[in-house]
Amino acid sequence: MAGAPNPAPEFPRRLAALDTLLDHRVRLAVCVLLSRYDRLSFSRLKELTAETDGSLGAHLRKLEDAGYAKVKKEFVGRKPTSWYSLSPKGMSALAVHLQALTELLSGAGT
Repeated sequence: MAGAPNPAPEFPRRLAALDTLLDHRVRLAVCVLLSRYDRLSFSRLKELTAETDGSLGAHLRKLEDAGYAKVKKEFVGRKPTSWYSLSPKGMSALAVHLQALTELLSGAGT
């Protein structure tokens, strides 16, 4: 299209910097929530994300497998409780992803 500005040359770099594991809204939401709190229980994450047990469990497993989230299982009273926290690797990955997303979106509409 004549007169349209060329996409910024850094666009492919910004796009490549996005973490594919954090592309899914639930995994991104979980990481953002965990970045704000020392730890959150599975039931609290379920409440905040409005996901089913199975869906949330699958997303948390992916984050654990990647080393982004850590889980500590303990009993509260007689009830088993899983506590999740964001690992240093997860915190770093989230920061890089959010920065790339911010840079990518800053060029929108220009």
